[in-house]
Amino acid sequence: MYSLDINFLKDRPEYQKKSETKAKRQPLQLGNLIPVYIGVGVGLVLPGLVFAGFSFLEGKTAELTQEIGKLEEEGKGLDGRIANLNKLKAEATNINNQTRALVTVFDQIRPWSAMLKDLSDRIPNQVQIEDIQQIAASLPGKGAVTATPSNTAGSLEISGFARSYALVNDFALSLGQSQFLNAEETRIITAELIDAPEITGFVPPETDRSESIIKPPQVVKYTIKTGLSTVPASDLIQELEKKGTLGLVDRLRNIKKVGVIPQ
Repeated sequence: MYSLDINFLKDRPEYQKKSETKAKRQPLQLGNLIPVYIGVGVGLVLPGLVFAGFSFLEGKTAELTQEIGKLEEEGKGLDGRIANLNKLKAEATNINNQTRALVTVFDQIRPWSAMLKDLSDRIPNQVQIEDIQQIAASLPGKGAVTATPSNTAGSLEISGFARSYALVNDFALSLGQSQFLNAEETRIITAELIDAPEITGFVPPETDRSESIIKPPQVVKYTIKTGLSTVPASDLIQELEKKGTLGLVDRLRNIKKVGVIPQ
């Protein structure tokens, strides 16, 4: 016997509506999920890129740190060299200053041979020099304060005898024309008439006649003060050469060639 299994539910209106509703649903499209995939990909790739960037920066930082260390070591070496160079430069400057100081002193030398030769060329006839004294310049802060500054080169006091006041005046004027002396500081300090002493040679010879008394002639005893010139010896080479101080002249010319003294 055969049994019939008939489902009458399909014929009911409620069932048919549900079936139609299910049939109307559209299938899911994968193209709508592309932004989601992109976002997920970016979310996965970005941390990797950040990690790779940090790794790269750490490597560069290590390299730069190593380079900085090397540069610091080189800088320490250069600092030592610079310190040595500065020390040598300071020593050279000190030596140059000492050399210039010595040359300055050397350039202020007034050889007595040249000065005496100059005096002998300028002294008039019938004028004698008895004594020459050199007076050193007063140090700053010592001695009386004067209206005019003292001569840093010092001065001379020349004393002696002359047959007349006019000859003493002529001698003082002649001294003022010397390049070794200062004309502004040349002046007669004392001049007095006295009986000529035997040292002058003006005393007449003694006679056998004791009854005759001859009075010695009178002469002028003078004292002239003059300042030494402050002109450097290197500027008086020609004058020194005329007076015969060839040794000093050669030294001054050699110093000028070296450049310690300007030409």
